Amino acid sequence: MRAQKNDVPSNSSLRCFLRPESSWSIQIIVMTTSTSQSLRTLGNSDLQLTAIGFGAWAIGGGNWEFAWGPQDDNESIEAIHRALDLGVNWIDTAAIYGLGHSEEVVGQALKSHTGPKPLVFTKCSMRWHKDRSIYRSLKAGSLQEELEGSLRRLGVETIDLYQIHWPNPESEIEEGWEALARFQEQGKVRSIGVSNFSVEQMKRAQKIAPITSLQPPYSMLRRAVEEEILPFAAANGIGVINYSPMVSGLLTGSMTAERIAAFPADDWRRRSIEFNEPKLSRNLQLVELLREIGSSHEVSPGVVAVAWTLQNPAITAAIVGGRSGKQVEGLAPALEFRLSKDEYARINAFLAANPA
Repeated sequence: MRAQKNDVPSNSSLRCFLRPESSWSIQIIVMTTSTSQSLRTLGNSDLQLTAIGFGAWAIGGGNWEFAWGPQDDNESIEAIHRALDLGVNWIDTAAIYGLGHSEEVVGQALKSHTGPKPLVFTKCSMRWHKDRSIYRSLKAGSLQEELEGSLRRLGVETIDLYQIHWPNPESEIEEGWEALARFQEQGKVRSIGVSNFSVEQMKRAQKIAPITSLQPPYSMLRRAVEEEILPFAAANGIGVINYSPMVSGLLTGSMTAERIAAFPADDWRRRSIEFNEPKLSRNLQLVELLREIGSSHEVSPGVVAVAWTLQNPAITAAIVGGRSGKQVEGLAPALEFRLSKDEYARINAFLAANPA
């Protein structure tokens, strides 16, 4: 049996990924899935997303605090092009990824790609000094500098979704959100969102301007947002694009204890509890269950992991990273693959029996 094709776009519908014109009016729209195309409306915006987007964290390269180790820029550009050619219609990056380098690579890929232009999302609030140390600011002037830098590196006139990366410093949330609302009014960004915000922090932002989207970590190993945050987003028409659905590569099916032990010294995953014992053995056992489920559909464990997050009705779309064209090809089935109720229940039964 091959991948289940629920709401699968035809090849002709994949050409409808150019940005629609925006009237800059605010409309409250409950998250929906288009019946004519496999596209999902993001929150209160007119942004139409494929079920997965290309995540550009890892392509920022090495030599910074949250690096994934060295990365070849040509492979990164190939990965982006392959994702777009296979039907992905949005890219998520951040100024801090690679200290500006990820945005530069995305900009190069956009410039050299001949097909329809994807939607481009980026994030602000994390900055860096000349010595590459990171600091955080939500001051209006700082965000203005970040926005101009992101526009320049990406080579675009307008950013489709501009997000506060982290609610830090917390005392500056209101000033930061007011700045993003102003950027939207000026037409420099189409929609504005938040990332890693709590319910109370989102309520503070809502008093100033509507929130289009939330970007939280969400996977079968990181489920804290299920209790309050996802229900709040759904009740308030806030779109959700979850990051790390495969737990930073852990659930892809290509990870082993030996490979993890050989990570480059600057790979941040060396410090992650999920990549270390006592959790690692349990997590690799979970991967084998995902592999078993995926094998009957000819998809990888990573695709199954992404599909598990998309099963939650509060999730609009998932961010899926890739560092090469080959990796992207292996994960592209997540555009259309969906779990059956029985498969979903099997995974949840394992998680219940083997708590994190």
